[in-house]
Amino acid sequence: MNASPRRRPGRPHGSRTGQSPARDRILDAARLLFAQGTYSATTIRAIAAEADVNVALVNHYFGSKHRLFAASLRLPLHVRDQIADLVRSDPTDLGERLVRLYLGLWKDPAFRAPVTAMLRSVFTDAEAAAALGTFLATEMVGPVVAASGRDQPALRISLVMTQLVGLAGGRHILAAPALATADTEHLVACVGPAVQHYLTGRLPAPARRGSAGDPVEPGGQEAHARQP
Repeated sequence: MNASPRRRPGRPHGSRTGQSPARDRILDAARLLFAQGTYSATTIRAIAAEADVNVALVNHYFGSKHRLFAASLRLPLHVRDQIADLVRSDPTDLGERLVRLYLGLWKDPAFRAPVTAMLRSVFTDAEAAAALGTFLATEMVGPVVAASGRDQPALRISLVMTQLVGLAGGRHILAAPALATADTEHLVACVGPAVQHYLTGRLPAPARRGSAGDPVEPGGQEAHARQP
């Protein structure tokens, strides 16, 4: 009696239709472990073990830990719909609406737990910072900035992210009393105008560079050449 043929390695079952139980298990394991520990302490090997798959399969689907983290935080469909509404809406109140949406996400434990763990790592782990930046830029801020059509989009995205990360860090990590106890709408009113400026306001033009790469002052002289 012949033994059952061994299954050849390759695409996991279900991948032909785009639905892979293994991929879903990896994402579930990543969400669990990222929420329980810090980003730097959570390894691909540990996630693979939790999902009961081999490490190569994790890399096959996601390529790197920071991409896996970003995928594990993929926004729920209703939040994506809200961001799509932002993109189509009147741009005059984008800042307040984006801040309100962002603060609302922190009320969801499925979002708050892993992102809180991530925020604890961003100032000491460059990869953690890159992962959080990828998530915010791709899922939330980038589409809004792109729809505005304003100049210096990369800088605008970065400026908005500093506001959002700083707000969440002060409220949920440092637990600064005034931030931790503030009403959501009060914070929206305080932070929204700054975010609005970064999204749609006029930004100073970047400094021009001289032939040696030095900043050029408005009068045309290279900054380092001017003597007091």
